[in-house]
Amino acid sequence: MEDSRSDEQRPLLDGDDHLTETQPLSWTARNQSIVLALASGACAAFNGAFAKLTTTELTTSFANGVARLLHLSHIQNVIEVIVRSMFFGLNLVFNGVMWTLFTKALTRGNSTTQVSIINTSSNFVITAVLGVAIFSESLPPLWWLGAAMLVAGNVIIGQKDEGSKDSSSIESTSSSRPTSPESNAEDAQGTYHRIPGVEQPVFIPRDEKDDDDVLDLETS
Repeated sequence: MEDSRSDEQRPLLDGDDHLTETQPLSWTARNQSIVLALASGACAAFNGAFAKLTTTELTTSFANGVARLLHLSHIQNVIEVIVRSMFFGLNLVFNGVMWTLFTKALTRGNSTTQVSIINTSSNFVITAVLGVAIFSESLPPLWWLGAAMLVAGNVIIGQKDEGSKDSSSIESTSSSRPTSPESNAEDAQGTYHRIPGVEQPVFIPRDEKDDDDVLDLETS
């Protein structure tokens, strides 16, 4: 009998305890719009790099190197056309991926301004890094000033959005609190009487004649 009772009190599933516990979301899950905006900016930077490689003279030297490596120096022009076509195809692919990620970031984000600035900032920084790494471009002091201003703008907009979220959550919780009729104080000139079928209390003023009748009964 004791074994049967213990079996009845035992939970049906051993994993029921962990089902009730809520796992905290990671930073990526809580900020999907920011991650998508960063990814779209990176795709835009690679899109620009591949577009530049489609028309620059650097691609010619790269194609000639590939032709010599493959022992196809007699068809260098064909290899160059193939390489430029590959860069142009990658340009179109990254352009489509960039717009897809940017649209998802706008739909999942709370602020279109924040998504746009993060997208532009990541595009700006990654484009500069690719320019230095691939095209040997130099970064003047004005570029560093612009990058610092973009970072400061992202921080200010992020703090502003967090403050608006906190204020809206406080307002929603305060408006959702029910007001009970019992919390109303009784007035000196009347009382609250509950009438069947009416949820809110009804204020019924007293008549001065009723007070006179009460005084007459007490004196009598």
